[in-house]
Amino acid sequence: MKKFFSFVKIEHTLFSLPMIYAGMAIGVHTNRANGIDMSSSAIIVKGLLILLAATGARTIGFAMNRIVDRHIDAKNPRTAMRDLPAGKMKLSQAYTVLFTALIIYLASAASLNSLCFYLSPIPLVVFGVYPFMKRFTSLSHFGVGASLSLGPLGAFFAVRPNIDGTLPALLLSIFTFFWASGFDIIYSTADEAFDKREGLFSLPSRLGSKMALRWSGMIHFIAFLILAAVYYVAFRGSITAAVLLLIAGLLLYLEQKKASDVELAFFKINAVLGFVVLIFIIVGESLA
Repeated sequence: MKKFFSFVKIEHTLFSLPMIYAGMAIGVHTNRANGIDMSSSAIIVKGLLILLAATGARTIGFAMNRIVDRHIDAKNPRTAMRDLPAGKMKLSQAYTVLFTALIIYLASAASLNSLCFYLSPIPLVVFGVYPFMKRFTSLSHFGVGASLSLGPLGAFFAVRPNIDGTLPALLLSIFTFFWASGFDIIYSTADEAFDKREGLFSLPSRLGSKMALRWSGMIHFIAFLILAAVYYVAFRGSITAAVLLLIAGLLLYLEQKKASDVELAFFKINAVLGFVVLIFIIVGESLA
């Protein structure tokens, strides 16, 4: 289990799970607004199935990335101690993790509802394309954004398999797209010199870290505007507005100010930010 958790970086779920459960919360709220009340037990069951599906999907994405990048990781001093390049895990074991996660993901999606099952190949396509993007485009950061952005909308459809009332969940997914793309640019500044040497594409390797961080700031500003749109179309109230301002402080000020400290900006601030966004959604719905 320790080897598995190390391989898929289980701590990174602190970024994705709050967005996923925020999407679920929007779905539950939309159902209630349309006269469809879910029992507490039904919500718990749905929540557990969503967790299982999300864990399977996320494991697929990470395993794909680690398998595809294993030779690149072996050359990079920052990543050389990852499980595959360091020989801590065999390639056959990595594929076992991948296919086991695939079974879990598809079975969970089918258990949620038919719409989730029919849509389940879409994330798989994104997971399959993203690891190769850094080999031909500096827009590879948006592959990360696309991967994470599917979670909130998927969780919404898990509890409400209907396109009616999807606007807040869609906006949350778009926010996630820009937020994740922006923080991946921050993360990639740690590999600027390596990417240049190996001919890999990223905004830091193409523009330099200083200019890339400016782009990250602009992308995060767009993300905040999208989240403000969620407030405008779905929520009101001073308490919700106060939480939105807290998000602005974390996203537009603190994360950009501390961007040179990748450990702090990427891991710690983003982990807090994800849960604050979840609080924003829950508070907004309770007061709507």
